[in-house]
Parts: sequence; structure tokens; C-alpha cells
Amino acid sequence: MTAGSPFDARDDDAAGLVAKDQAGDNDAPLTVSEISQALKRTVEGSFSHVRIRGEISGWKRAASGHCYFTLKDEAANLDAVLWRGQAGRLPFAPEDGAEVIATGKLTTYPGRSKYQVSVSSLELAGEGALMALLEKRKAKLAAEGLFAAERKRELPYLPRTIAVVTSPTGAVIRDILHRLADRFPTRVLVWPVPVQGEAAAPAVAAAIRGISAMKDGGAVPRPDLLIVARGGGSIEDLWAFNEEEVVRAAADCTIPLISAVGHETDTT
Repeated sequence: MTAGSPFDARDDDAAGLVAKDQAGDNDAPLTVSEISQALKRTVEGSFSHVRIRGEISGWKRAASGHCYFTLKDEAANLDAVLWRGQAGRLPFAPEDGAEVIATGKLTTYPGRSKYQVSVSSLELAGEGALMALLEKRKAKLAAEGLFAAERKRELPYLPRTIAVVTSPTGAVIRDILHRLADRFPTRVLVWPVPVQGEAAAPAVAAAIRGISAMKDGGAVPRPDLLIVARGGGSIEDLWAFNEEEVVRAAADCTIPLISAVGHETDTT
């Protein structure tokens, strides 16, 4: 066969030469819009539901509430968008460097020759990824001095008023009230908060700040001690207490604070 010839040699063909079909020989050329729409149908039809594991890079929340970021691994990058409705339901605060699993669909934009993943849900990629993120966050906050020994406040021996930040309906508050009634009856102020889910971290942080800001001599006595509490659970269940806004509120608290999170020893 001559190099570059439009014929194939076929053993079962008497003539030994049969014309090859070549794309474009007799077809009308596609317009840019036509090929772009064909690619759009193929990509969006084939990848209408995907789960993608990668590292967050360039996380940005726009004024609209939509979140834009890149998912990356060692060899590739993929643009991603998380719309405002989904972003408001996240159980954690995403940040650069976190390894996540994004569930969603691929979408294309023919006008810019671009594709991205439209994310419907985002989760941290297992306990290992959570612990890696926790260690990274601890190192960052430690470098700012948030865990310095001089920040620690001495616990009062006999507190007259104790504030408790927790769920008002869980077993934890019943246990605390029962133990105090048995061993050391005292005044208890309960600041109710959600202890799991997207609303938990900002609510807990706001409660800590609110109690810390209470003044002596007010209608409600200023607590001598603050307990932040919730029952046990997985690291995902307890994650709200690892969020940066909660840690910063605890570090700035002017009242001695005890963390009582989890039924067993926990590093939250």
C-alpha cells in the first residue's frame, strides 16, 4: 500500500484495493456551534452523575453566595461550582488543601470552550482527610498563639454560676444537671444551640461570645465557668466543634471554659 494512499489492502477482496471512508470526504463541514453542541450533549449525557475525589484549591465564596473552586490531583485540575442553596447545607467549612468527594454533574459552556463540575454535595474524603485537615488547622492556630499556656484560665474551685452551651433536648444537659444536683448544687444557665450540622459552628461560636460578653451585676448573673458540651459520635458528627470560628471564640473567651465533647477522650 502506498504511503498516504486512501486505499486499504484486503485479502478477501479480489481487486485487493478498497476505498476507505474518510471523515469529511463528502460531508458538509460542521459549524463551531454544531460541534460544540454535540460535545455538550456527549459530555453532559455521559457524566450526568459523578463522584470526584480531589483536593480543594482556590476556594472562593462570591457575594451571591455561590462558591467557586478547583478540584485537583497530581496530574489534572477541574473547575467546580457549588451553588448557594447547596453551599448553605454543608456540614463543614471547606478550605484550600482539604481532600473531598464532590457529587454532581459535568456541565459545558460552548461560548468559552469550557467544562466544569456543578456540585450538588461535598464531603470530606474519610476520616484520614478529616484528621489531616484538623492537624493543618491546629498548626495554623497554634502558630498564631491560640493554644499558648498563658491563655489558659484557672478553673474556679466552687463556681456559683455555670453556663452550659449545648442542645437543650439531648442526654448531655440532663447528665450535667443530674451530676451537679448530686454533687454540687449551683445555678446553671443553659444557652441552647444545635450541636451538629451546618448551623452548629456559628451558633456555638456566637454562644461563647455572648456569654463571655456578659457583665457583672446584670439581670442574669455572669457565669464563673462555661461548659461547651455534646454527646459522642463520629468525627464527622463532632466536626462543628473543630471549626475555626469556634476555636477562635473559645480562645478569646474571658470566662474559664471546659470542653465536654464526646463520651470518650476526644481531641476536638
